[in-house]
Amino acid sequence: MSRYRQMQVFDAVVQAGSLAAAARQLDLSAATIMRTIGALEARLNAPLLIRGPRGVTLSPAGEQFALSCRQILEQTEEAERSAAGVHACSSGQLTLALPLLMEHQVLTPIALAYLDAFPDVHLATRASHGMPKLLEEGIDVALVVGHLANSSEFAQPLGEVRPIVCAAPGYLAQWGKPQTPDDLKAHRAVVASAPGYDLPWQFRCERNTRLVKPTPVLTCTTQRAAIHAATLGLGLIRCMSYEAHAELQSGLLEPVLQPFASAGVPAQLIYRHGRRAEARVRSFIDFATPRLRAHPAFCG
Repeated sequence: MSRYRQMQVFDAVVQAGSLAAAARQLDLSAATIMRTIGALEARLNAPLLIRGPRGVTLSPAGEQFALSCRQILEQTEEAERSAAGVHACSSGQLTLALPLLMEHQVLTPIALAYLDAFPDVHLATRASHGMPKLLEEGIDVALVVGHLANSSEFAQPLGEVRPIVCAAPGYLAQWGKPQTPDDLKAHRAVVASAPGYDLPWQFRCERNTRLVKPTPVLTCTTQRAAIHAATLGLGLIRCMSYEAHAELQSGLLEPVLQPFASAGVPAQLIYRHGRRAEARVRSFIDFATPRLRAHPAFCG
């Protein structure tokens, strides 16, 4: 069996999570899969898989080799698709990762307009907290908020999003508007317990950074629930500008303490392969970038 075919078999095992599942996927016998993996491990002189009663897991060497395999196989598949003309038109599934609440507050109208312009594309979105890994997670494009580490990915800057503290007008009429971060001691707060949302509230006071941990009157599981509770007048909430964009635009929430707001955080679209990317990736980048830059949730 060729080295390339060995990599295909190994990649199938990694993706499927077991030798038996990979055998069914490739229409090969389990014995053939085992012999292929054994020959590959012998050639590399390193164990790649750790067999267990619930399937297989990757050894440290296997993790590195799996990533290299996926890159080589993707590059080969990309070259074949390009030769066949796949890059000439936008079609197929485009997988887009984005932060929680970004889809609900910002992306949906842009996505609908894109799909109307490119009807042969199927858009699949994945909303989650944290920085996505494009190659490992099979993501074509990601909208990320935060500073990027050095990587081989390409990025289109969109502007900045800002942390804000806000509350319902009815709450502010009853409790008054806080004028400084110290005033938060006399206020009620609504917070989310989800990872990343349970941190102290950060403010800029002259040249110093001030951290305040308000005592919540309500702790919600998700930020979306916390924002909804704040619109009902339960208390102040701290969120990113895009997370409560609709509520701020409609007047359900009103920002406070803006002179003490922390610095903005950069937002960007990231993707792989640059202009060599498939047509659906290029078309989405070209279509969405100017519209996101113009969106009031982002500031340039």
